[in-house]
Amino acid sequence: MRLLVKAPAKINLSLDVLHKRPDGYHEVKMIMTTIDLADRIELIDLAEDTISIVSHSRFVPDDSRNLAYQAAQLLKKKFGVQKGVSIGITKTIPVAAGLAGGSSDAAATLRGLNKLWNLGLTIDELASLGAEIGSDVSFCVYGGTALAMGRGEKIIHIDPPPHCWVVLAKPSIGVSTAEVYRRLDLNNVEHPRVDEMVDAIRAHDYPLICSLLGNVLEDVTFQMQPEVAQIKEQMKRFGADAVLMSGSGPTVFGLVQHDSRMQRVYNGLRGFCDQVFAVRMLGERITLD
Repeated sequence: MRLLVKAPAKINLSLDVLHKRPDGYHEVKMIMTTIDLADRIELIDLAEDTISIVSHSRFVPDDSRNLAYQAAQLLKKKFGVQKGVSIGITKTIPVAAGLAGGSSDAAATLRGLNKLWNLGLTIDELASLGAEIGSDVSFCVYGGTALAMGRGEKIIHIDPPPHCWVVLAKPSIGVSTAEVYRRLDLNNVEHPRVDEMVDAIRAHDYPLICSLLGNVLEDVTFQMQPEVAQIKEQMKRFGADAVLMSGSGPTVFGLVQHDSRMQRVYNGLRGFCDQVFAVRMLGERITLD
């Protein structure tokens, strides 16, 4: 049996870090929403008891470092599954970009194998398992729009934001998430107004959403990689309604309501970045078939 599953990317509309926890993780409070930029996961049942990762991207590990591999391994261990699976990963989401590509691949694998292996798990149960793999996996199981707390695994669903274009620019540089968090000085940051953003989304107030975009990690990444700050300035100059770095970066996204302006922002950025995308905000929760 063969199954295809979409794995959409996410952006952070608001990202705050509250404090470092005793377990070494950081306590976060953030709003994430899915966008129409997705990897494709192909799951094929194997009779032999193995997990195989197939990808044409040289940046995708084909062993237990891969989060989709870990998702399959977790289900096999928890539920005593004696057969294997081939996991084909067709990448569209840039790797190590702050867009949760790896986490979304793992989440799609959980959803797909639940169906392929007839496990009968609810989406809440799959999200709980996802938390064992990575901080963003729980959200990616659900998709949609949510306030995420804890390590990112405590999810409160909220209404989708107003429909708009999202223009993304990913520079060729990489950013270490661990290093960004290590350099973050919580005594010297301006915390985004996350609760106000929740209210703005619920009110479908697009101008207010634009004014409240915030990411406490942004300045740290800008200091490490000034090119990211330059992309943000260019995106503003080309006419995006609001601009923010997603996650720990280095991808920067701009929100744009009008088609003509989206085209201007998209075309302008293509001169600065190899990887530029113009996609729609999704914001709707994923349902199990």
